Amino acid sequence: MKQLMTGNEAVARGAYEAGVKYASAYPGTPSTEILENVALYKDDILAEWATNEKVALEAAIGGSIAGARTLAAMKHVGVNVAADPLFTYAYMGVNGGMVLISADEPGQHSSQNEQDNRNFAKHAKIPMLEPSDSQESKDMIIAAYEISEKYDSPLLFRMTTRVCHSKGIVDCGERTEVGIKEYVKNVQKNITVPAHSRMMRLTVEERMIALKEFSNETELNFIVDNNVRTGVITSGGCYTYAREVFGDTVSYLKLGFTNPLPDKKITQFCQGMDKIYVIEENDPYIEDEVRRLGFDCLGKNLFPFCGEMTPEVIRKAVFGIEPETVEYDRSLAVPRPPTLCAGCPHRGFFYELGKRKNVVIAGDIGCYTLGFAPPYNAMDFNVCMGGAFGSGHGAQQVFNMKEDNDKRVVSVVGDSTFFHTAINGLLNV
Repeated sequence: MKQLMTGNEAVARGAYEAGVKYASAYPGTPSTEILENVALYKDDILAEWATNEKVALEAAIGGSIAGARTLAAMKHVGVNVAADPLFTYAYMGVNGGMVLISADEPGQHSSQNEQDNRNFAKHAKIPMLEPSDSQESKDMIIAAYEISEKYDSPLLFRMTTRVCHSKGIVDCGERTEVGIKEYVKNVQKNITVPAHSRMMRLTVEERMIALKEFSNETELNFIVDNNVRTGVITSGGCYTYAREVFGDTVSYLKLGFTNPLPDKKITQFCQGMDKIYVIEENDPYIEDEVRRLGFDCLGKNLFPFCGEMTPEVIRKAVFGIEPETVEYDRSLAVPRPPTLCAGCPHRGFFYELGKRKNVVIAGDIGCYTLGFAPPYNAMDFNVCMGGAFGSGHGAQQVFNMKEDNDKRVVSVVGDSTFFHTAINGLLNV
């Protein structure tokens, strides 16, 4: 059966085919549709929204310990929230396979930063996969659970906006019912007191050595040899961008398994090249490894350090070709920034709040962040999801240190952000 699917839909299909039993997530673009589509397989997978990403990952970890294949999904900044249980479970290892999906957002279409979460896999010392299209999104999820269970490790599945939301033909298969493994009490594995964790630390390093061998051998990393001495090393969605620009005029080292990186395969590929391009979005993650292995390359010294590496960006960087556009008088274009919806109850509140003098307004992540804009002018700063109460509290404490202070801080949050992490800040206040 073939279906037209987004990457997010394909991941959900892959989870179904892989025999996943439980999935938990916190919504955030570009990851939201993953759990929404997992929920369509309700006869086989229990899908739940969590109050935040940390709770989502903790729930998936608990399900894994109990013996099921589980999944947690979130956008890139959500992994910051979930980092505490992630780093510890990396030491503990799994029972049922456990996959954490990080939906990164090069270009910051709807995010407050552009962090590259490939660094999380390296930092936490866990394996990582990067699909480049919808078919790979489905197939690699299935492979992810096999790797997770074989190497006793949670796995980071790194997607990006274009892979999440672009559509492609997906060849679907049947569900493999792997069942639920037996839970056996094992305090040495599952209780992370220092005496146990110090032993786990050694096991993690042994696992990374085994995973390095796997990285060099797996078909998830492959060479496309077009019998030329110009090569492109790339991963994820950047592979499809590069293919669109270069076609068969270069050879490719396409990396799908990217932590640890395949040092032997990279060396093999680079030794036959006169010129090497490393095309990746955000950090020089692959480039640093290529240079560490002793090969010069064209990476962030040629391509932009931020944003998406779309075909237009690659063509401009490599060939100096600007995309064709229609010329027009840009002063005639009316700017249309996002606004609060008609009838939104935030409107009246922000309008009145913005008229108050000597009020500093601490905001939060969500649609109501738009309260900063005219005609409301009713937000002074925001930091992160659920951060309004905590940051507002700190600001008020410092304002109070001034003898002539007449400033009052107002913190505003939405319902989802209240349950996410703002409730902790309110308790602190």
